[in-house]
Amino acid sequence: GLKQPKSDISIGTKELLKKTIKLNFPILLRPSYVLGGRMMEKMNSSEDVQNYIDQNYWALENNVILIDEFLKDAKEVDVDVLRDNSGNCMIAGIMEHIEEAGVHSGDSACCIPPFSLDSNIIELIKSFSKSLANELGTIGLMNVQYAIKDNEIYILEANPRASRTIPFLAKAIGIPFIKIAAELIAGKTLSEDFINFKPESLPYFAIKEAVFVFNKFPNTDVILGPEMKSTGEVMGIDEDFNMAYLKSQIGSGHKLYNLKNIFVSVKDEDKNDIFDIVKSLSNNDYNIYTTRGTHEFLSNKGLATNLVNKVAEGSPHVVELIKEGKIDMVINTTENKQAIKDSFTIRRTAVDLNVPYFTNLRSAKILYKSLISLKNSQISVKAIQNHHIY
Repeated sequence: GLKQPKSDISIGTKELLKKTIKLNFPILLRPSYVLGGRMMEKMNSSEDVQNYIDQNYWALENNVILIDEFLKDAKEVDVDVLRDNSGNCMIAGIMEHIEEAGVHSGDSACCIPPFSLDSNIIELIKSFSKSLANELGTIGLMNVQYAIKDNEIYILEANPRASRTIPFLAKAIGIPFIKIAAELIAGKTLSEDFINFKPESLPYFAIKEAVFVFNKFPNTDVILGPEMKSTGEVMGIDEDFNMAYLKSQIGSGHKLYNLKNIFVSVKDEDKNDIFDIVKSLSNNDYNIYTTRGTHEFLSNKGLATNLVNKVAEGSPHVVELIKEGKIDMVINTTENKQAIKDSFTIRRTAVDLNVPYFTNLRSAKILYKSLISLKNSQISVKAIQNHHIY
């Protein structure tokens, strides 16, 4: 059956600490009444919870606070469903997020059709979504968000309304979902073609990427989380997944042409995965610069990189190299408050100088393949209408 992360509700702050201890950390906290993930934060300990209470007491006291266990390293999926008053359902789209669950759906890049989900998971997602729509009796549109962890499907939330994903789906697929939903609300029923529509069978990939304006907000960090920070979105579309992703990144403002020197510094749990990325980039003539921990890990695996100091280790350090134009791209994953604080100037300098940056391992895994694709082939241009098959 359909699972849900363990959760609880606290009325005000008095019982919050007591209730969070009963769940397994990390957890997510948020006031129940907010939009865009406002004040939604990931907590790794009871101390984090107490700090959250101290900083947000004015907004939390006497309000409902939602508590959810955080599914680490899960894949997140958005599903949009249309239902008519006869109980017929259409799955408008199944969008797999690029970033792991925990990044707000408005900030995460996402792809139709799903690029890494097997057919059994897709069929289960479709079945669950239709069952939910029928059980809730929705007419028109409904959006459901799932997390996939260890081949288990967890429901995160279901909203009986149109989502921000619908305009993207309509443009990417060429079907006017808003018009259809309005007609269903007015009493029309779905045609057989729409009932049998299979969004997972599209012959191309359409990737939505969020657009950020961090450059307009000095001293803000670019690390993404459950609170939404984006102000817009772009689309990359191609028959090849890696090229579609590359187009989405270029469209969002990243300058990915003529890269040569790439800086890599990742948290310990990402080091095994970063090996393949760095090896492939090195084999394709990219120069890799790393801080000591990443450098020593790769060196022990037989992979040579250029060692560069962290800021705290003194000059010449990585921020100086970025300012001197000697670093063309930054890959930096980090965790825990002190490490995030220590590496802030790296990310912030990259933003200020318009140097492409990536702070998520799953994105980096796709990005390096896209960069290699760009080296070996030309970007094709095709009118979006020529992709549409409906």
